[in-house]
Amino acid sequence: MHGRIHIRNTQKIMKNDLNVSLRPLRDKIDSIDEQLLQLLNARASIALEVGEVKKRFGASVFRPEREFQVISRLQKSNAGPLFGDNLAAIWREIMSASRALEKASTVVYLGPVGTYSEQAALSYFGQSMIGRPCPSLDEVFRSVEAGGADFGVIPVENSTEGVVSRTLDLLLQSPLSISGEIALPIHHNLMTQSGNLDGVMRICAHAQSLAQCQHWLTAHYSHLDRQAVSSNAEGARLAAKDATIGAIAGDAAAIQYGLQIAYSHIQDDPHNRTRFVVIGVLDPEATGYDQTSLILSVPNRAGAVVALLEPLARHGVSMTRFESRPAKSGAWEYFFYVDIEGHRNDLNVAAALEELQHHAAYYKILGSYPRAN
Repeated sequence: MHGRIHIRNTQKIMKNDLNVSLRPLRDKIDSIDEQLLQLLNARASIALEVGEVKKRFGASVFRPEREFQVISRLQKSNAGPLFGDNLAAIWREIMSASRALEKASTVVYLGPVGTYSEQAALSYFGQSMIGRPCPSLDEVFRSVEAGGADFGVIPVENSTEGVVSRTLDLLLQSPLSISGEIALPIHHNLMTQSGNLDGVMRICAHAQSLAQCQHWLTAHYSHLDRQAVSSNAEGARLAAKDATIGAIAGDAAAIQYGLQIAYSHIQDDPHNRTRFVVIGVLDPEATGYDQTSLILSVPNRAGAVVALLEPLARHGVSMTRFESRPAKSGAWEYFFYVDIEGHRNDLNVAAALEELQHHAAYYKILGSYPRAN
């Protein structure tokens, strides 16, 4: 009895000593927080003035190139101990809240709630956006084209499984342009109602996610059926209603649908990433760290592709991506999806594109926009 009393007294003394040691540090933090609050409100007031100027000139509230430049400048001058990515996340939320004082951006993405597409949208536009899930990629495009949303966020390619074919087809057909990109690390979790696989008979996820985890699933749960569904969040929604279903999805889906993670990071490639792009009607100005996306086709003659791309090399323009898609004309013709470094208004890029256009049977610029960090 006396031993327990002694332990409790010792713990109480240690707690008091801890509080005494922390009090001056916490007072400093409280004082800095008050200063930060005043400065953030001062910044927001100026942002409102900026909004009024933009309104007079009919300019867009959201300018991705400006926000890119703000974050890049701060990252370069940052002395730490905050990391650059953490600093970027903080300032992105500050700018998102400031934009919302003028007009919150309405952003559509492939739903339901809890998908990686939603996570990409939040990482780009911040928590102050008005997010709206869509049941398909086609509906994302339709919503933005019809003016029901300011922007759409769509997946383009995965580092493991390659391009999202439907996205490429829609980019060809749509009048919308690309104004930004997000490279999102993809960490897949296997989740169930109970947090274990007892009684689970099938695993539901998007087809690409099942493919990205196929070796892990085969090694550990080869006996379970695998069912492709419209999205990972849809798989999580089904698992929340049926204890015999496991789902592959991200942390957000587990929280959204009340599931327990049985295994985390089950993707076969530990560096698995998905590239998303932002679609809309914005035409960002050059930042010095840009990318231009094109769709091209060539006449059916020998050496046509070489002739098409030769101006890029001659003007020192680097090509970072080259994908082909059937033209669906029945004549074995192809469209080429090309990404190049630089903005279309850069002198060398503009010169290369002018020459390239003369060699192309089809030529479409999807947009010039800041590259993902």
